[in-house]
Amino acid sequence: MFYYISGTLAKKAENFLVVDAGGIGYKIFTSATTLQTCGNTGSEIKVYTYMNIGEMACDLYGFLTEEEIGMFTKLISVSGVGAKAATALLSAMNTSALALAIVTGDQKMLTRANGIGPKAAQRIILELKDKIGNDEFIAKGAPEIAAVAQSNPSDEAVEALLVLGYSMADAKSALVGVDQNQDLEFVIRDALKKLAR
Repeated sequence: MFYYISGTLAKKAENFLVVDAGGIGYKIFTSATTLQTCGNTGSEIKVYTYMNIGEMACDLYGFLTEEEIGMFTKLISVSGVGAKAATALLSAMNTSALALAIVTGDQKMLTRANGIGPKAAQRIILELKDKIGNDEFIAKGAPEIAAVAQSNPSDEAVEALLVLGYSMADAKSALVGVDQNQDLEFVIRDALKKLAR
């Protein structure tokens, strides 16, 4: 319904913000990432939005970047994943880390988000893995993931771990002893298991 809303940031709360646009205060549910980076109240803001209409509610969700709203709409296209669960995923990690977790099939990473259990994580991976690896989100927002999705294991595994926020030293250390002849997905998964210990 609304592509974006531009105006003054009137309020920030735990899981939503309010944008004053033309004298109307729009309550927009959002991720922790957007809340942390949207600036202070009184500043100008532009929020890309999605109107979530259900049986009992009509809520507005929004994010600062087109990449984040793009990931949100992909997540809610998965059966059993609603707007709150999608927002929880985007609060738990940035879009690059989330895309990488999906592409590599890292179910454990996805279950870190509130409300995402193993079954939901499996569905997300199953339904979005190919879409995330091949769509424009990768080309525009996270080119590192495109390289991971189409590469063979070796230095690409280090790059993938860097995208997830690990240091170069931790990434290289985690890959010591991991079988580099397996598919990249399994190399990264094994490295993440070591890092989680």
